[in-house]
Amino acid sequence: MIINHNMASLNTYRQLSSNNVATSKSLEKLSSGLRINRAGDDAAGLAISEKMRGQIRGLDQATRNAQDSISLIQTAEGALNETHSILQRMRELAVQASNDTNTSTDRDEIQKEVNALTDEIDRIANTTEFNTQKLLDGSKEGLRDQIDGTVTTQLNTQATVNLGLSTTSEVTSIDVTGTIVITRTKEGTAISAGNYSIGDPNALGISNADMGAALSALSIGTAEVTMSGLESLEVGESITISFRKYEAEVTDASTSLSMQIGANSGQNILVGLNDMKATALGVRDTTGDALDMSDSLNATAAVTSINNAIELVSGERAKMGAVQNRLEHTINNLGTSSENLTAAESRVRDVDMAKEMMNFQKNNILSQAATAMLAQANQQPQGVLQLLQ
Repeated sequence: MIINHNMASLNTYRQLSSNNVATSKSLEKLSSGLRINRAGDDAAGLAISEKMRGQIRGLDQATRNAQDSISLIQTAEGALNETHSILQRMRELAVQASNDTNTSTDRDEIQKEVNALTDEIDRIANTTEFNTQKLLDGSKEGLRDQIDGTVTTQLNTQATVNLGLSTTSEVTSIDVTGTIVITRTKEGTAISAGNYSIGDPNALGISNADMGAALSALSIGTAEVTMSGLESLEVGESITISFRKYEAEVTDASTSLSMQIGANSGQNILVGLNDMKATALGVRDTTGDALDMSDSLNATAAVTSINNAIELVSGERAKMGAVQNRLEHTINNLGTSSENLTAAESRVRDVDMAKEMMNFQKNNILSQAATAMLAQANQQPQGVLQLLQ
């Protein structure tokens, strides 16, 4: 019999210590609700769950970003709603001024209101802001078509005009898609326009009914546009021809509105808001004058200009509505992604309370049993005293 080393007590004590540690960990998990409270609990699980947490918080912030972006677009679109109303009133006045029952004095009064409404269009465009950022003054255009060349052919000229394109680099690069934009103007005011798609850049023929007899044919060779039929233009009229490549949209991130709609770098969309001032809409000329209502001819031409402006505003509002709908779908998608990632993170990090309570009860009973057995083991060396009697 040995009394210096009570192996039964030592073994029981080791088991008791182990049970106490397990009981302590179970208590920690039950009190925190987490399976992983420190890296030692599950090193790989901790790393995985922390990445998931970063994604979840990023997705939640992206959702708030998208909601703020919708608010911005609604602000701009609300301003354009009033611009639409102003243009409709201007069109009404132009139709009124087109009637020769009006005297010059009557038209002067109409002109005063047209001038004031034109100024209001500029004021709306220049002052509409969201978080101190101006939205409709052209500073946030960002995305715009690249115009490779613009030429103007004046009255009564048979002409071959160069669009400023390089035969080798530009013309050959538009071998599938492109647009010829033809605008007929009278004294600086657009009275009609037409867009024409092209296929083969070296062979194009267009019969232009929209332009009347003013432009009977258009052909493109290597880098030139040949026009005929210009002798039917009226005094004060001219034709402007522009060429655009469809694929030549310029993305200027510095002037675009960048909407961060994802949790990671680069998950954003660029949104451009066009210039909605009166000059850009075509209801004010480059000299700063509003549409002329001084006679029936000018007033009739103004109706067309205002129609074009209404279409521009309608197009811009439609674009804003499309972006808003896109952002609403983005919010729904972000919410679903955040929910699914949260569930995945929960499976990695959260504790199963029922299972852990079962472990706690087991460890607690084992600790109590080990304590009792330790007391019994400590009594075993007492048998040596019997030998001394």
